[in-house]
Amino acid sequence: MTVTVNGLGELKALAGSDLGSSDWIEVTQERVDTFADATGDHQWIHVDPERAKEGPFGAPIAHGYLTLSLFIPLFTGLLDVQGVTTKVNYGLDKVRFPAPVTVGSRLRLAARLADVTDVPGGVQITVDGTLEIDGGAKPAAVLRSLSRFYA
Repeated sequence: MTVTVNGLGELKALAGSDLGSSDWIEVTQERVDTFADATGDHQWIHVDPERAKEGPFGAPIAHGYLTLSLFIPLFTGLLDVQGVTTKVNYGLDKVRFPAPVTVGSRLRLAARLADVTDVPGGVQITVDGTLEIDGGAKPAAVLRSLSRFYA
């Protein structure tokens, strides 16, 4: 369920809150291939399903950075900040990829709004996120994301 806030004051009031879990999203071979085309990373473990069957994971896997990039669409399903003029990705403090994401897997984001701090003209939020694999023993990614919202 999406949490909607209007303005920086309401966003600040959410500091420390658990934002819950997003809907599931499937990682398809088409998505992996499109990412490979966009980045130029055509390693066989990602884009050659037949060869990948014989590889260490028994199937093609998503690029780690593809997995990471899914944070944004999944996060926007958890928090909608209205009443601001600009929203920017400020970076990442930590990222780990504990488990590979095989093609056909479903992912969702569990997130916590760890902190909201003032910056000139707006606020910076710190989000602790875990990209979970449906039925997986370990998450696909664990990260700390920084974003800025300007009034």
